[in-house]
Amino acid sequence: MPSKTPYKVLCVCLGNICRSPTAEVVLRHFCDRQQLNIQVDSAGTSNYHPNKAPDRRSQQHALKRGYDLSTLRARQLKTHDFVAFDLILAMDFENLKDIQALYMDAISIHGDHLVKAKIALMSEHDLIYPQHALLDPYYGGEDGFEQVLDQCESSSQAWVDVFKQNMQSQK
Repeated sequence: MPSKTPYKVLCVCLGNICRSPTAEVVLRHFCDRQQLNIQVDSAGTSNYHPNKAPDRRSQQHALKRGYDLSTLRARQLKTHDFVAFDLILAMDFENLKDIQALYMDAISIHGDHLVKAKIALMSEHDLIYPQHALLDPYYGGEDGFEQVLDQCESSSQAWVDVFKQNMQSQK
């Protein structure tokens, strides 16, 4: 019998205005398409853009593929996220290190009995972009935003396969 409590995934980049909101919406799309009981959110390791909408270029490129980022707002990763989420996905290696450091803070603040989040790289299971960093398109050209979408779609499909396998093994 499927769990009524959703599995919660948090996508994390630096500012939460380009990569992680894109990853959030793309991963949610693929999870919903497979009717998986998974909630997806996003955050940034920095507090550069509190409550700001995703970068307009991210929104424009995502919308061309049918993904709407317009309602999302940036927020910073907090220690409580390690209690609230089951999986935290880092978009790149630098953010992965920052997430791991905050994880240790979360354990000291909340206790290891409450901290449940696993930490992984977004591309951990991706066969097309294995262990690739999702590069920040903010200071680059338009092709960077398309590359983010390509990688998010590929990595999201890989994670959906992992989620489905895990659900099958729990039956």
